[in-house]
Amino acid sequence: MQAPLPIAAQDDAAQAAPDFERRSAPRPVGVRSASLAVIAVLAGIYSLHWAAAVVVPVLLGLMCSYALTPLVNGLQAWHIPRALGAAMLLLAITGGAGSAGYALGDDAAALIDSLPEAAQKLQRSMRSARGEPEGPIAKVQRAAAKLEQAAAATTAAAPPAARQDVPRVQLDAPRFSIKAYLWDGTLGLVEMAGQALVVLFVTFFLLVSGDGFRRKLVKLAGPKLSQRRITVQALDEINTQVQRYLQVQVVTSVLVGVLTWLSLLGFGLEHAAVWGIVAALLNLIPYVGAMATAGALALAGFLQFGTPGMALAIGGVSLAINTLEGNLLTPWLTGRAARMNPLVIFVGVVAFGWLWGLWGLLLGAPLLMAAKVVCDRVDSLKPIGELLGA
Repeated sequence: MQAPLPIAAQDDAAQAAPDFERRSAPRPVGVRSASLAVIAVLAGIYSLHWAAAVVVPVLLGLMCSYALTPLVNGLQAWHIPRALGAAMLLLAITGGAGSAGYALGDDAAALIDSLPEAAQKLQRSMRSARGEPEGPIAKVQRAAAKLEQAAAATTAAAPPAARQDVPRVQLDAPRFSIKAYLWDGTLGLVEMAGQALVVLFVTFFLLVSGDGFRRKLVKLAGPKLSQRRITVQALDEINTQVQRYLQVQVVTSVLVGVLTWLSLLGFGLEHAAVWGIVAALLNLIPYVGAMATAGALALAGFLQFGTPGMALAIGGVSLAINTLEGNLLTPWLTGRAARMNPLVIFVGVVAFGWLWGLWGLLLGAPLLMAAKVVCDRVDSLKPIGELLGA
């Protein structure tokens, strides 16, 4: 039979038992840890917003390099040096975009100049549709026009001597220019040109480096072979998925632009070529771009033809083109592996748009796709990858 422990030993064991249970029990996440995590997330979001002038051009250059790498590889296969092939490709793209902008510059300027008049016409149409009386500003403007006509008639009827002694003062109201308004809201020509150069140079250097930059990232993953293997697999999958996504987006956007242009020519809508380019560019923004294109074209059709039927027809054709492209062509070209949750894509695109504006709308989907690839490769982040997937 085992001898009982001394009284002092029993007291020590009784005091040590709660301490052992307290150390071995899982500790819940405290308020301090949660607060630190929230502060870190908010600080990261603020840092991304504050550094947008640097982060956005670098990310745009990275995405452009993903899209153009297969073309540079093809030129290299034809025994053209990689640097020369990248320079030729970028010059060709820049020159083509500049030529298209110059050719359609007058048409685009006419469309922009017609926006204030179109807004006034829309306001009058909405007021007449609701049966509302004329607004006070319109009444004041009409009364001022009548007073000006009466003053002109009185001046014409006055003797020549009286008219010579009275100086004529004419106040010209500044004409509203939407181009000047848009220009005041942008970063300025010099800064925009500087950011465009940053995008071009980042794209060029990444195209020239090829797989060298990726090998350096693998070395930073860690000394273990398993860590490097996971990093290589993630980078390869990101490269494949983002390249396929961007290539599909470019092809489908060109197709949407051409079909929209031809459809608008059939309707007889003015500035059809400019609207086709707008539709192609907005198609790069998932979901939001299709709705914006359909709404803008419906409004343009109503302002030109003045009937709701034509507006609905033009907007419906645009929406049908984008729906067929988004639900049939894009999933078939992209493949099952690259499909994402539509709700997550929509919310993510809106969030990146809030963070970086228009460029965030363009970069949201590729960044979410790269995040999904990383989450699928890391065990602790696999639930997030499941959430992002279709």
